[in-house]
Amino acid sequence: MIEIPSDLHPDLVPLAFLLGDWEGAGVHDFPGAEKCNFGQEVTFAHDGRDFLEYTSHTWELDAEGQKVRPLESEKGFWRIDKERKVEVVMVRQDGVVEVWYGELADQKPQIDLATDAVARTAASGPYSGGKRLYGYVKSDLMWVGEKATPEVELRPYMSAHLKKVVDPSTWAKDLGDLPDDGIAFFK
Repeated sequence: MIEIPSDLHPDLVPLAFLLGDWEGAGVHDFPGAEKCNFGQEVTFAHDGRDFLEYTSHTWELDAEGQKVRPLESEKGFWRIDKERKVEVVMVRQDGVVEVWYGELADQKPQIDLATDAVARTAASGPYSGGKRLYGYVKSDLMWVGEKATPEVELRPYMSAHLKKVVDPSTWAKDLGDLPDDGIAFFK
């Protein structure tokens, strides 16, 4: 179920499905890097202004699903206009800054994005652009990213399936009116 916080900026209501903390796993596969499974934590937050704040951390997982090493980190800001056009400004740990444009699909919680501008520091690796698809499917957040470099044409390189993280403390405030023994609740 998608909840719309009362203090969410009205322009962001179409992006409300992104809000919250998400965790999951996916696959990383790009020429020049070893294919691996990865874990991911994503947060989409708001503070009442007309943007969502985005943070993502990924790490390589071993065969048992344990963290091996950090993979990628991103931080950014997402906006949407009245015509459902989405713009994202994002910075990554490797010295890449991107401007993404795309749109929210009609009648479904799905966003297609493509890079419009890429800036890189001297220390960053080769990168010339990308595409991303985010979708809210059966209460889960799924995404696939495509990447291009001067040597490699645009191709999928990461995808993940994320589940919303629920903080049990938010439930505790609703427990005040339950019977002390807990059993009467089920009668």
